Amino acid sequence: MIRRPRDSLELASLASSTPTSSPGSRSSSPSGISSSRKVSFSGQDPLSPSNPAGRTPQRPLTHGRSFSVSSAFDFAANLFPLSTTAAGYTSLGAAQSNALDLVDGGNLEKHKSITYLNGLSLVVGLIIGSGIFSSPAQITTNAGSPGASLVVWVVAGILAWTGAASYAELGGAIPLNGGAQVYLSKIFGDLFGFLFTWSSVFVLKPGSAAIIAIVFGEYIVRAFSPTSTSDDPLPITSISIIWINKGISLLALAFVTILNCISTKLATRTGDIFMFFKFLALLSIAITGLIVAVTNRTLTSFTPNQAWKTTSWFAGTSTNPSNWAVALYAGLWAFDGWDNTNYVLGEFRNPSRDLPRVIHTAMPLVILSYLLATLSYTLVLPDKIIASSNTIAVTFGAHVFGPIGAMVLALIVSASCFGALNATTFTSGRLVYAAGKEGYLPAVFGTVGMPGSDPRPLRLRSNSQNSTFRSRILAKVTVNDTFFTPITAMVFNSLLTTLYILIGSFPTLITFSGFAAYSFYFLTVLGLIVLRIKEPHLKRPYRTWISTPIIFCCVSLFLLSRAVVARPFQTIIVVVFVGAGVPVWWIWVKGKDGKANGESREWRFWRRWGRR
Repeated sequence: MIRRPRDSLELASLASSTPTSSPGSRSSSPSGISSSRKVSFSGQDPLSPSNPAGRTPQRPLTHGRSFSVSSAFDFAANLFPLSTTAAGYTSLGAAQSNALDLVDGGNLEKHKSITYLNGLSLVVGLIIGSGIFSSPAQITTNAGSPGASLVVWVVAGILAWTGAASYAELGGAIPLNGGAQVYLSKIFGDLFGFLFTWSSVFVLKPGSAAIIAIVFGEYIVRAFSPTSTSDDPLPITSISIIWINKGISLLALAFVTILNCISTKLATRTGDIFMFFKFLALLSIAITGLIVAVTNRTLTSFTPNQAWKTTSWFAGTSTNPSNWAVALYAGLWAFDGWDNTNYVLGEFRNPSRDLPRVIHTAMPLVILSYLLATLSYTLVLPDKIIASSNTIAVTFGAHVFGPIGAMVLALIVSASCFGALNATTFTSGRLVYAAGKEGYLPAVFGTVGMPGSDPRPLRLRSNSQNSTFRSRILAKVTVNDTFFTPITAMVFNSLLTTLYILIGSFPTLITFSGFAAYSFYFLTVLGLIVLRIKEPHLKRPYRTWISTPIIFCCVSLFLLSRAVVARPFQTIIVVVFVGAGVPVWWIWVKGKDGKANGESREWRFWRRWGRR
């Protein structure tokens, strides 16, 4: 048998193997309900006789592709594409045919509605949250000088860009919802994908959303506080203020969750609006800083910073590598969120084309916006104020415009956090949904629509290629996607986020998020290098330079080693929590696989061992 190169179509969807498959084509992995096979959306095969799309003269009802057992992935005997039409199948990302088609079942991946602009707003929406409005203090303190701070911002942005570019290649090769969960499962095995799901679903995603929601609540309180003109306005200490803050956070979370449950388009268009708002806000801060620097005037009695005119921008730069590591870590935290689009890649209309475009548009725009905002802070505020303020944007507004400026900037930061909360709720729901499809969570979380309902969106398309009035009208008739969303998954994520909001402060959670997130970032990008070696003929619509993942892996290792030395106790907590997922995986995932195959795990172990 001549082995031919595999393409992303074959990776896109894997159907469960048939009982009559020949031993010669048997996979090295047991058949069952593990991740690779759950992604196939078993029971909804568009090539099955029960599906009208599969009964055409051009397409036989059976198809027998065979693959070598040495694959890095777990291939089944029968494969079918996610994107199917009455005239035949097309690869993921290709244009859909103009026909009246009924999407069978409730699969988000078959209901492609996310455009390039929506993807851009998802990345920008989560990257530009509260980081640029709080990280400058930590970066300035550890870098030691304004010039060094700008260097840290540039380096952190470029490093985040290398990670995003690596994810873009993986997303083009494996265009499915789930992000790192799917990549780790298919490259290193189900265990790694499950551990990522275990950490992300139960801690990383809801914890991150809780932090964003609480920051949103804090800035809303600050905006209407009579003491919001001080350098660090309104210290949130009293019990009443804390619970007011939490109440506002919970209301914002509930509103965003309802918004995302109602409609995908409604959520993505909301993200589009907030994306433009964020860029406009950062541009306004930059322009204001330049005007104040040139005119040397403010609307208050505050005298703008003059040190940048007379003192070297690199005077006082730290020479301690540990300080640089902390500063870089703070910068990377401000850029976190660049993997957002990979969680919803299966819903992109053209993932192969749009994902690289989204990454290479969003990252330089965000880097430039961060640099301009940081430069504006430096031109107006002294280094001591920047280093001591955790609400730098509000401090900036208070010194330049007075109380009104502080309130306006606080509202701007609140709106930025709300947009980030919308983006993380959208992608977190898709992660839980993909985990339900993979079999890592109960199957109810892998459903679409209201529990017990059968959402079957009808899409009308004109068969005519002519630009007639009727065809233009029909082209505008789109599916009513109300409640065609992973409602159960998003409600589950919302409940976990609510729990973290009610718990209180998050210093340990932030450390956990940083160490655990970059551990999985490292493994995922390392998987790209492994995939290049094991699957050199795999179709990759986008291919980054090999130096890109190597640089990212080296920096990730450096940051992880720093975390082990600086925070050993928190590191042990992370290792223990992630390790606790191993027995859960063995009981939940492996146990179901064994039962599905009608054999015990122990017998399967000895049978596989005997074949060696």
